[in-house]
Amino acid sequence: MDVANGIFRRPGRDPSPTARRELDAAGIQHPALRTAYRHCRDLHAAHGRTYYLAARLLPPERRPAVHALYGFARWVDDVVDEPGPANAHRAAEIARIDAALHRALTGGTADRPVLAAVADTARRYRLPAQLFTDFMRSMRMDLHVTGYPDRAALDEYVHGSAGVIGLQVLPVLGTTCSRDQAAPHAAKLGHAFQLTNFLRDVGEDLDRGRVYLPADELAAFGVDAERLHWCRRTGRPDGPVRRALADQVARTRALYRQAEAGIPMLDPVARPCVATAHVLYGEILDRVVESGYRVFGARIAVPTGRRLGVAAPALLSAVTARARTAAQERIRR
Repeated sequence: MDVANGIFRRPGRDPSPTARRELDAAGIQHPALRTAYRHCRDLHAAHGRTYYLAARLLPPERRPAVHALYGFARWVDDVVDEPGPANAHRAAEIARIDAALHRALTGGTADRPVLAAVADTARRYRLPAQLFTDFMRSMRMDLHVTGYPDRAALDEYVHGSAGVIGLQVLPVLGTTCSRDQAAPHAAKLGHAFQLTNFLRDVGEDLDRGRVYLPADELAAFGVDAERLHWCRRTGRPDGPVRRALADQVARTRALYRQAEAGIPMLDPVARPCVATAHVLYGEILDRVVESGYRVFGARIAVPTGRRLGVAAPALLSAVTARARTAAQERIRR
């Protein structure tokens, strides 16, 4: 390992032609910084199957920033979810990351590739530091909060864990209106994605001692944490749990509808990316319902063939939008 201009650098395999093209298009030239962005791209490709597929629909110059933002969020989330009971160790690591992030965002050195890339992205797109502060606050909540009494409490967590990511990505996507007008829709879409994850991952989250569903809304159907744990042990939901989860699906679908109104506000070249993620993540809810709400055993996912089927026409739309934008720019010149 060596350090170039304060950026942690790790030797690795030669980047793919696509990765090089993305970095060149974005004007990222420093060798260590290119390594940092490639590291984030690898994280995104390995863990964010739907998000990564959608990001490939963006113009090449915008993809590295999305890789960096996803890579950072994934890295911190993995630290929080590290297996084992050593919560004090995780808390210390999150505190270290928080301090290192602050240094990187304020012009200091970055000692990890993810921090170097995300700080560079924040500078390029002038992302408010408060968005990162809110994200880290929610990550710290995961170290000691195991449940949420009501929707307001859950919303506070989800704002930091997902809503702010929608707001971080918005400047990268670009808008045809004021950013303030599009921002609520971007935050709601991030929120809807996160709630979808919570519904899909109820069983896995129970294993970590967490319930990301509002306790009062579950109680309206006679469901509590003990009942959810029984479903995890048996691998199947009972009637009250199915009804409670159906209610949560309906609430999440309402958020998707509200967020969808923001897609036409995006730069035309970015709309296919967001529309694809919107459709595919929404279909996870369809799979949850079709399974009979069996979210306590095997993980539910949209099949690869279906994901590619949605992405293929979106790719054509993306290419057409890029060509139209390029033609308009030539005319303006």
